[in-house]
Amino acid sequence: MAESQETRGAPIRPARNVGEPVPPIPSVDMSDPEGASTAYSHFRTGLSRHRTGLSEHRTDLSEYRTDLSGHRTEMSMRRTGMSFQRTRMSADRTLMSEMRTALSLIGFGFTINQAFQKMQDAGSIQNVNAPRNFGVALLVFGIVLLAGGIVRHVQFATELRDRRKIMTEDGLIHSDSRFPISVTLVIALCLLALALAAVLGIVFNIALLG
Repeated sequence: MAESQETRGAPIRPARNVGEPVPPIPSVDMSDPEGASTAYSHFRTGLSRHRTGLSEHRTDLSEYRTDLSGHRTEMSMRRTGMSFQRTRMSADRTLMSEMRTALSLIGFGFTINQAFQKMQDAGSIQNVNAPRNFGVALLVFGIVLLAGGIVRHVQFATELRDRRKIMTEDGLIHSDSRFPISVTLVIALCLLALALAAVLGIVFNIALLG
């Protein structure tokens, strides 16, 4: 057990103190005061040694508890440091959720516009202004949602990095792992650029995407 604890870095618990037995009460001859005094003096000395042994064991246990508390503090600091990574990944998942919603709006808007544009080209309908405006509105809503999600994500990530840096400098957490580049943010920026190109192509009737 001691080897496994030492391997894990935890402090080793002191061995159980069986201790010496309590000295027995001496039997003295009351007719010999000097001998009785000497016997009781030896008895008190034995009791004092026994108490000293117990006190040393209590000191060892107290030091063990102190070391164990430091070990728990170290583990807590590492868990807190890892919680920043979990929070960062949670922010990425939130941005991906916003991307899915924005992509749905952008896709519906673009599809509605293209569908009615093809129907006008085929001569099925004459006026496509209302469907076109509706499609553009959905596109704009999707772009606004995506842009807002990107701004919120960048602000939150910046605040998270700054707070992590401050807590690391104060010695409150361990920051062994670094914050990687958010691939989700890169894809969101690319999607935003595509959506803007689609809106400009619809509004100004130009083929930005070929």
